[in-house]
Amino acid sequence: MTDTGKSFELEILTPLKSVFKGQVEYVMATGADGLFGVLINHAPMLSGLGFGPMKIRSGGQDSWFVLSDGFFEIRKNVATLLVDTAEAKENIDVKRAEAAKDRAMKRLHERQDNLDVDRARAALHRALTRLSTVERR
Repeated sequence: MTDTGKSFELEILTPLKSVFKGQVEYVMATGADGLFGVLINHAPMLSGLGFGPMKIRSGGQDSWFVLSDGFFEIRKNVATLLVDTAEAKENIDVKRAEAAKDRAMKRLHERQDNLDVDRARAALHRALTRLSTVERR
């Protein structure tokens, strides 16, 4: 995309690879304190990232990702995300996410004595986030 003066550079990095690198007009991600959005000329910022959806707009088209924990930094119109994992919407395995949701819901419903409730809730949250991201446009 040609720089129209309305975009900034974004790179999404995991320990294994660069997931995305390019010019974007907008980023929305899940920070440690909730959702945040970034446009060109944003003030310098460093934020922790929690598990959740991320939207980028590039060339007028929206793309969705699911990110795990990490960090977001923007400085001088260069944004970098360092995350444990990043799944593009197109790469989310819906059957696997549905199965994970069903397992977590079953565990929470049955409530066996040795159930780690926090772990089951986190698994349910991850599955539901993946499934809702697949539905986004």
